[in-house]
Amino acid sequence: MMMENVDVDQRKQLPNYLLDAAGISIERMPMLNVIFDRMAASCTDSLQPIAGTPCYFSVNGITNDRVGDIIKDYEANAVAAVLYAEQWDSRIIIMLDRDFVFTMVEAMFGSDGAEPPLDVERTFSNIEIRLVQALFERFAKALQSAFAGTSNVTFRVERVETAMASLAIGRSGNMSICANIMLQALYRGGQMFLIIPHSALNPLRQKLAHVVVSDGRAADPRWREQMESEVQRTEVTLSAVLDEKMISLDDVVKFHVGQVIELEATPRTLARLESNNQVLFWCQIGQLDGYYAMQVADPVDQKREFVDDILSR
Repeated sequence: MMMENVDVDQRKQLPNYLLDAAGISIERMPMLNVIFDRMAASCTDSLQPIAGTPCYFSVNGITNDRVGDIIKDYEANAVAAVLYAEQWDSRIIIMLDRDFVFTMVEAMFGSDGAEPPLDVERTFSNIEIRLVQALFERFAKALQSAFAGTSNVTFRVERVETAMASLAIGRSGNMSICANIMLQALYRGGQMFLIIPHSALNPLRQKLAHVVVSDGRAADPRWREQMESEVQRTEVTLSAVLDEKMISLDDVVKFHVGQVIELEATPRTLARLESNNQVLFWCQIGQLDGYYAMQVADPVDQKREFVDDILSR
């Protein structure tokens, strides 16, 4: 009798209402497995140039859980980042357990794994927090890339927390998808937990219900050759930086014509060759046919640059 009072448009929307009430079924969203596998592979590739040892990421499982149940066992034993997805108007959580953090610190700072794993409960140091902040930025980009093709979404690190009680992205009883991604490095490892509320994924149900993967066999070899040719002919802007000096804004406003600003560089100082704010090589400055010239001396150690950037924060 009640259905007779429901108009036609409302009847069409009833299946969606029922799905919303039932939540996300992992079995009916096979594309989630593909997305999380992509993220794990992207994390592995992203850390390869900067880690002193191979770091492998793999999906260990995907579950449906309440947010509060997921994080309650990791109070004072993990560090987490809250990511804001503007296109979804929703927030998600990436949480790293203590073993993950300690393993990454050793991998990034050149350990060979000979020392036994650190087994002590203490607060995370400032260097460890800086390191995971940099890692969260990379993981956010990896997740964004994994969702490409399914959802045009960007993830921004909003804040980093060590107190799990501060991870408020909704009610603690709200259901979420939790992907457990394992790290393996230096004969040890750790766990990453990616927590996405059902409310963020509900609008994507239909896209997540079908697996969409690219087929490399369908690539046109002529198109690939043309793409390679165009990329090789692309012009890029190079900048040579001999030295930098930090000065106050008060000193800047006092600049006058003819003033000399002293630098600590000498004719033997190596200059940084950059493109798009990315350091590429260390170069020696010279002259050739009446022009300034740069001779490549050494490639840039991406790992060292990454660590120096963390320590300078």
